[in-house]
Amino acid sequence: MTEFSWHENVALNRQSVSRRRFLYGASAIAAAGAVNFRDVMSVQADELRKQGRAMILLFMQGGPSQFETFDPKPGTENGGPTTAISTAASGIQIAEGWEKTAQQMKDIAIIRSMTTKEGEHLRAAYQMHTGYIPSGSVKHPSLGSCIAKELAVTDRELPSVVTIGDRGANGSGAGFLGVDYEPFQISGRNVGTVPDNVGPIVGEKRFTRRQGLLDKLEGEFAARGGETVVNNHRRIYDKSAKLVLSPMTKTFDLSLETAETKERYGNSEFGKGCLLARRLVEAGVTFVEVRLNGWDSHKDVFDGVKGLASKCDPALSALITDLKDRGLFDKTLIMWTGEFGRTPKINPNTGRDHWPRNFNTLLAGGGIQGGQVIGETAKDGMGIVNDPVNIPDLFSTICTSLEVNPAKENMSPIGRPLKIVDGGQPVAKLFS
Repeated sequence: MTEFSWHENVALNRQSVSRRRFLYGASAIAAAGAVNFRDVMSVQADELRKQGRAMILLFMQGGPSQFETFDPKPGTENGGPTTAISTAASGIQIAEGWEKTAQQMKDIAIIRSMTTKEGEHLRAAYQMHTGYIPSGSVKHPSLGSCIAKELAVTDRELPSVVTIGDRGANGSGAGFLGVDYEPFQISGRNVGTVPDNVGPIVGEKRFTRRQGLLDKLEGEFAARGGETVVNNHRRIYDKSAKLVLSPMTKTFDLSLETAETKERYGNSEFGKGCLLARRLVEAGVTFVEVRLNGWDSHKDVFDGVKGLASKCDPALSALITDLKDRGLFDKTLIMWTGEFGRTPKINPNTGRDHWPRNFNTLLAGGGIQGGQVIGETAKDGMGIVNDPVNIPDLFSTICTSLEVNPAKENMSPIGRPLKIVDGGQPVAKLFS
């Protein structure tokens, strides 16, 4: 069998049937002279795909200021020197420094009335990833892992959940769902290249023989009472082996993109991470998180956010454009958020402190109706005027976008059924 191009493997990896079965069936049709192999893939792709839905979470670790991002208050004492700019959506203004995002506003919905009670980084990040507050009795799975459990195809070569960026956010793991849905982590410095240690150090035949020897040794250990440990290790090893031997590792290589595309995303680690997120979703990965650190703006908030926006603004804009151009936008939900917001009052260090009472989140794609703002905050930014949205509401909205049942229960190790989302209602306005 001839070696397929990266794009052909991308198409195959997004299927809901096994790759081998699909190859066999498609090859048989092509051999019969009906159509060529590539045409078979194109015609049957939508039928074989398991919904084809995905999510990209752009997580602004540290808590971004709503005033310097998407809820500016120009001309007020709390607003500081930040000015507002017009956007492509009539009547919607956002903070200066986000000019490229402003051009995409017809495809973006802003929630300005997000609210939570958690004002400490670890607890708030945990809740923003899992929907639950931390508990000593159970490690909850992240929403990304829950989504992957519902949507992802388990036998594909790429992992179903990927996180990009340094310092993992609290609560971003699979929790009690186990190793099958644990995120594959890529550090910021490795974005753009095939990850370290992905690639066999010996030939494929020798590698396969070593796997057989390992299976024999583990089988003996399992027979002596280590079955649970062996099963977990085998799942991890099998997933790793599939990736090591797969041509799909090319997905991680940004050198395959044009110079023009890379320039649109920006040369920052975050920009490269967003471009990689697009490639991963295109290749069939269900959930990708890209992190940008540095938003904990207790001092110099205005200059600090300006520098972060210079990385985030072009990447977010390019990601939306790219997904639209490739026909992936309608089934891929993008969410931009942090764990909470920043205080309306500016502190003596020209910074803003933690403020969970109201903050903003962006949503785009995945059936979300862009060009609108959900919720309103007071003129001084001290509270929410209407339409508050809590984290269960946000998570229910995400599930609605991805066609996942938020009431689906997963059983914890202590025998307690836990819903994907505990309460909350989807924000209906976002879909109309």
